[in-house]
Amino acid sequence: MTHMKQFWITFFGSMVGVVVASILVPVIFIILIVGWVSSAVSEFESGFEQASGVPSSGALVVEVDLRVPRRDQPNRAPFGYADPLSLVEIVSTIERAESDSRVSGLFIRANEYGMAAANAEEIHRALAAFRETGKFVVVHAQGFEGTSVTNYFAISGADEIWLQDTTSFSAAGLAGEIPFYGGLLERVEADAEFVRFLEYKNAPNSYTETGFTEEHLAATQSYIDAIYEDALSGIAQGRGQTQASVQAFIESAPHSAEAAQEAGLVDHLGHVIDAREAVIERAGDGAHIVDIEDYATTRTPAMRNSGPVIALIEGQGAIVTGEIAYGLLGGDPMIAGDTLAETIIAATDNPNILAIVLRIDSPGGSAIASDQIWDAITRAQEAGKPVVVSMGSAAASGGYYIAAPADYIVANGSTLTGSIGVYGGKFYLHDTFGLVGVNIEPVSAGGDFALAYSSQTRWSDAQRDGIQSILSDIYDDFTLRVSQGRDIPLDRVQEIARGRVWTGNQALELGLVDEIGGLREAVLAARRLAGIGEEERVRVQRFPHLPTGLEAFQALFGASAETAEAAARLNALMSLPEVRAAIEAREAMGPGAQLRSGHARPQ
Repeated sequence: MTHMKQFWITFFGSMVGVVVASILVPVIFIILIVGWVSSAVSEFESGFEQASGVPSSGALVVEVDLRVPRRDQPNRAPFGYADPLSLVEIVSTIERAESDSRVSGLFIRANEYGMAAANAEEIHRALAAFRETGKFVVVHAQGFEGTSVTNYFAISGADEIWLQDTTSFSAAGLAGEIPFYGGLLERVEADAEFVRFLEYKNAPNSYTETGFTEEHLAATQSYIDAIYEDALSGIAQGRGQTQASVQAFIESAPHSAEAAQEAGLVDHLGHVIDAREAVIERAGDGAHIVDIEDYATTRTPAMRNSGPVIALIEGQGAIVTGEIAYGLLGGDPMIAGDTLAETIIAATDNPNILAIVLRIDSPGGSAIASDQIWDAITRAQEAGKPVVVSMGSAAASGGYYIAAPADYIVANGSTLTGSIGVYGGKFYLHDTFGLVGVNIEPVSAGGDFALAYSSQTRWSDAQRDGIQSILSDIYDDFTLRVSQGRDIPLDRVQEIARGRVWTGNQALELGLVDEIGGLREAVLAARRLAGIGEEERVRVQRFPHLPTGLEAFQALFGASAETAEAAARLNALMSLPEVRAAIEAREAMGPGAQLRSGHARPQ
C-alpha cells in the first residue's frame, strides 16, 4: 500500500512538473527576448561597430579559429546564419582585411587533427596573399596531433608558428579509408547488382566488392600521392626549406615540439596566451584581437553597394532532383536541380549582373538534376553572361557535369574532380527478409522491365540489358557534354573519362580545368570575361542573398518592422549570440542513374 501511494505521488508530481514547465518555458523565453531587445537597442544606439564586438579605435588583429568545423559554403536555412563562417566566407573576409587600413595582421588558431586537403590549400593561398600586402600572420597550435599533414600545410606560410611545448608534431602524411560491404551483404544473403561506366567508376565497389579492385586502388593511390606531393611542396616553400628535408622530417613522425622547432617547422614554443601577447606587441600599443565572426559584420554600405555586380551562386552536397526544403537550422547540404537551375536563370535575367561565379563542392548525384543545371548554365551563356566555376574540395562526377559547360573552370590543386562516368543498380533483399521470416511477393503488370528496380527479384538478362542501355546513353551524353564544353575531341574525353577521379592539378594537365586557384582567382576570371577593368571596384553579390537576422526573426515570430529604425534594431538584436542560442533551443524543442564519385577524401 505504501509503495502504491508513493507511486501515485511520484506520477502526479511528474505530471504537474510537465504542465508547469510547459507554461514557464515560453514565459521565460519571452522575458529573455524582451530583455535582449532592450540590450540590442542600447548597443545599436551606441554604434554598430561596438555592437558587433569590434572596437571603434585602434589597430585590429583578426583571429581565425581553424579548429571549428566549417561548411564550404554558408548554411541557407532560415537560422543558418548562427553557424560559424563557412570556408568561402573566411577566405573572402581575409581578402577584405587586406585592404583595411585598421587591420595589422591575422592570428590563426591551427587545426590539430586534419582538414580536407583542398580546404587547407585554399586557406594556405589566402594567408599567402594576405602576407603579400605587408601584413603579418601569426599561428598558434595546441599540437599537430593527427597524422594528417593538411592542418600544417594550411598555415605553413605564416610569419610565426607557435606550438604548445607539451604537445607533439605527429603529422606523417595523408590517409583515407574506404569501406567495403560485400562480405557483410553475403552474410545476410543480400546481393548488390550494379552496372557502371566504366572500370574506374568505383562508387558501387563498396557494395559489390570485399576490397580494392586493381583500377580502384590505382586511381585512389594516384590522387592521394599527388595531393601529398602538393602539400609537401607548399610546406617547403612556406618554410623556406627543401622538399626533401620537409618530407624526411614528416615521414619520421611523431616528433616532440622541441624537435619540430629544431627542424625549423615551428618558430616558438609556448601557450596561446604567449602567442597573443606577441601578436599585440607586434601590432602596436592599443591593438585589439577581434574574432573574424565579428569582423565579418563590419562591412560598410559603400562596400556593399558600389561597383558592377558578379553573382556568386553556391552549391554544396549531393545533387538531387526537386527543390531544397530547409529546416530552421538546416541539415546536410544538398544541390537541388530545380533550386540551383532557377537561381542561375534568375541571375541571368537580372540586368545588373554581368557575370556568374558558380562555387561547387559536390561528389555528384542525380544525372537528371545535373543535366538540368547544365542546361541553365548554357542558357546563361547564350544570354551573354559569362559563367566561371570555382571548385571546392570536390567537384566530381555530377559535380563535374555541371562545371563542364562553364566558360572558365578554377580548381584547387587538391580538388577531387573528373569521375566522368555513371552507375546504377539495386540491392536484392528477398533472401535477407526470409532470414527473419518475412516474405514479400512482387506483383506487376506490363513488360518485364516493370520489376527492374524491385528488391525482391534478381535482374533478368533483359532487365540488365535495359539498365545497361540507359546508362550507356547517359555516359555518351556526359562525355559529349565534356567534349563540347571543354573543346576536347570526344575520343580524347573517352580516354580520360572512364569514371576516373583526378586531382585539380592532374585535371589541369588533362584540360579538364583552366587554372589552379580558389574563389579569388575565379572572381578575377569573371572580371576579365565580363570586361570589368582591373582598377574598377567590383561587387560580388551572393545570389540569392542569405536571410538576414530580421528576415529570420520575421519568419519565426511573424514580426514586422514599421520603420527602418525598427528594422535596424532588430538586425542588431539578431546578431547577439544570446538570441542565436535561444533560437536554437526553440528549434530543439520543437531510384535512378547516379553521377556520383566514391572517392575517399584524404585528411
